[in-house]
This record gives sequence, structure tokens and C-alpha cells, in this order.
Amino acid sequence: QVQLVESGGGLVQPGGSLRLSCAASGLTFSRYAMSWYRQAPGQERERVATISSGMLSTNYADSVKGRFTISRDNAENTVYLQMNSLKPEDTAVYYCNAANTYIRANFWGQGTQVTVSS
Repeated sequence: QVQLVESGGGLVQPGGSLRLSCAASGLTFSRYAMSWYRQAPGQERERVATISSGMLSTNYADSVKGRFTISRDNAENTVYLQMNSLKPEDTAVYYCNAANTYIRANFWGQGTQVTVSS
């Protein structure tokens, strides 16, 4: 049974930082590309950042480039999202995603709330 468990969300002031974590179990973590998505109220879910299975590449939504950094620790089966210079428009539920296109596998976490407000 695959589980993705996010943590690290919370309330932060504009300009502040948060680090999200997603602990994975029940899958061969190193074989999955890992992504963070977010969904704000009334909006569609959008991809924020992706890191490849081999950690050879990362890519980011334009809205977070230069402020967010995705990383992974394959030994700990964990993916991280370091979020700096947070803005009110970053407020959303953030979801962890694991995807392996070769076997058509796709898994989601339950989400963690990030609120940026003064």
C-alpha cells in the first residue's frame, strides 16, 4: 500500500520561509519522479516543481522560480520543498505526487495547508 505523507505546512508571514516534507512508503521511491502541486480555493491544481527519479533534473513553475527548491533523499524516501520569500498568492494546499510513466503509476498525498498572511 503506497502512502505519501506531507508535513511542514502552516501559517507564515509574507517574506518568510517554510520547508515541506513528503515521506513515501510502499513503493520503490528511487524509480519515481516526485512533484509538488498546489491548489488554492476555487482554482485548479497546478504543478509547482518536479524532480526526476535520478535527481538529474528539476523544473519549476514560473511563479516559483528562484524562490522554491525541490530536493529528494532516496535513502530516506523523502522529497522536500524549500519555500523562501513566500507571498500571499502562495497560499494553497500543497500535495506531494509520485509518478512512474513506464508503469503508469501515479500516487498522491493528502495535502498540507500553507497560508501566507500578515
